[in-house]
Amino acid sequence: MKTILFLLTLTFPLFVSPQSYMKSHVSIDNQWVYVGTQGFSLDTVQYTSIAFSQAGEPYVAFQDFGITSYSGYATVMKFDGNSWMNVGNPGFADIALFTTLAFSPSGEPYVAFDGLYLFANVMRFDGTNWVYVGNSSFSAGNAVDIDLAFSPTGEPYVAYQDGENSNKATVMKFNGTSWINVGPPGFTSGKAFYFCIDFSSTGEPYVAFSDWTFDQKASVMKFTGIEWTYVGSGGFSEYHAWDESLAFSPNGEPYVAFGGYTSDGKASVMKFDGSTWVYVGSPGFSAGHANKTSLAFSQSGEPYVAYQDWHYGDKATLMRFDGINWVNLSIAGFSSGGVDFTSLAFSPSGQPFVAFADGGDFQRATVMKYDSLFLGIHEQPEIRLFIYPNPSSSTLTINLNHISKKLNRYEISDIRGVNLLKIQSTQSEITINVTNYPDGIYFVRLLGDKTVYVGKFCKK
Repeated sequence: MKTILFLLTLTFPLFVSPQSYMKSHVSIDNQWVYVGTQGFSLDTVQYTSIAFSQAGEPYVAFQDFGITSYSGYATVMKFDGNSWMNVGNPGFADIALFTTLAFSPSGEPYVAFDGLYLFANVMRFDGTNWVYVGNSSFSAGNAVDIDLAFSPTGEPYVAYQDGENSNKATVMKFNGTSWINVGPPGFTSGKAFYFCIDFSSTGEPYVAFSDWTFDQKASVMKFTGIEWTYVGSGGFSEYHAWDESLAFSPNGEPYVAFGGYTSDGKASVMKFDGSTWVYVGSPGFSAGHANKTSLAFSQSGEPYVAYQDWHYGDKATLMRFDGINWVNLSIAGFSSGGVDFTSLAFSPSGQPFVAFADGGDFQRATVMKYDSLFLGIHEQPEIRLFIYPNPSSSTLTINLNHISKKLNRYEISDIRGVNLLKIQSTQSEITINVTNYPDGIYFVRLLGDKTVYVGKFCKK
């Protein structure tokens, strides 16, 4: 396994600070780490798409694109806490372009893709096999740049460029029996590319895309129940836009991230404030040209954008908006090599995961997560907490005599974030046997109702 390690200064005793759950805060104690092994797919991939199951497991869909017998086929894999494993059969659908993954409200993984002759297809995993949702190849013609999302009532929707209707936008949904058009097919007045579909809090489908009616600028349209209408002005970006990624903030505002010709193709994010589209922070905030932008909101409501960063040799970069500026999360260009098809999602615990085709490992699929102990946590004044002996080969003592608050839960996890121990106790000192732990770095979390203390120890 290829693993990124960080420098750790071990002291006797170890001092840590109590933390309270507040707004997101970037600490010096962070790192990007591989989830499982780097390049876990059998061969080269395209169109990586990441999502989390209800149980908190990361799933990744992609098109196998190597020299294996599955070349061009769709595959889905999940990380079970130790390794990446196939979900159903690998290569379950042949000729699968633009793979996109989403979970139904009932917890089933669905994958949309352009199949044979570029017709739209959606399949779901029924626990044993991948099966078609409705008919295979259900679109009237070629369906390019397909994207998938679920309505609040659980219906799968797809948006795509419709070759049967002069490459305009079409949205379809599965009504339980068949795929039907949502509004008229080809509802845009001109060609449309780079689709992303999402739902407002009131259940309206929104679609973001590059709009050739407005010189390939970014547009967003919503379905009112009768017709598709522009949200604000059509073509609201200043210049051409590509790789649109649409998401709603916790307060219901639609945000769109994209790469664009402004500032040499740098990344921008805009939101609709109820009357017009406005920039979130500075336009063109990335260091250089940005491709494959992927937008998501943290649990604390901050927008994050992952992308392929030309300024750093096509490596992956993740930036967040801190309320004033766009700032790098840890370092820019954190991947070992150039990437493609970046896809961002947050785990249920609030960690950002980025999946991509990894140029640092022959374009195989790789997932990395930002493993900061203090992500989503705001630091408070330092209080002494004793963890000893450190390093330890057998037993570890945690002493809380200097802390007045009663903590009731202890957790120990490894550097992958896998929980190894959970115990309830209100004692001021406990001793834990770590003899059977493999050598390495471990994290200790001591949790109360509103406070968590975080420490580290080394087993060797």
